Amino acid sequence: MMNRREALSRVAIIMGGTVLGAEAFLSGCKTATTGVNFTAETISLLDEVAETILPATKTPGAKEAKVGEFMKVMVNDCYETKDQKIFMEGIEKLDAASKKMNNKTFMESDATQRHNLLVALDKEAKDYQKAAKPEDPKHYFSMMKELTLTGYFTSEVGATKALRYVAVPGKFDGSAPYVKGEKAWATS
Repeated sequence: MMNRREALSRVAIIMGGTVLGAEAFLSGCKTATTGVNFTAETISLLDEVAETILPATKTPGAKEAKVGEFMKVMVNDCYETKDQKIFMEGIEKLDAASKKMNNKTFMESDATQRHNLLVALDKEAKDYQKAAKPEDPKHYFSMMKELTLTGYFTSEVGATKALRYVAVPGKFDGSAPYVKGEKAWATS
């Protein structure tokens, strides 16, 4: 399985920047934070957000990888208190945005409504980050998206079913052909 540092660098490349809480994640987490309370409903909501970002297709989706539970651990163990607050307020903002756009909560919305909402939030987050100063906090949806990608591609499901995986790597072949549409490789 790929190591934490490599997984985080891949997610950072996908996201076009750095991953919040990455240093704490690499060192085993447990920063000096107070932690926040994640209810079963909150974890279920985060699983559905993650599944909307990475739905099940030929491979399992983010919900099967238990990304909501991963987010709980990361936010509690790796985020600083200020970032925990932004993330938790973001859950409320996501539901408020859903009510504004769809006249119902995220969980009450259908798959198309959820998708359209997250596309709009992703655009909002990208616009926010473009205008943000380096000291400004990340947008809550950027946090959710990063945690979804990190949680999924570092899970057993993501590393072995979404990526090509070889438990014991063979020799290095720097000129191995790449065929468009093939899965990327996960490494040990």
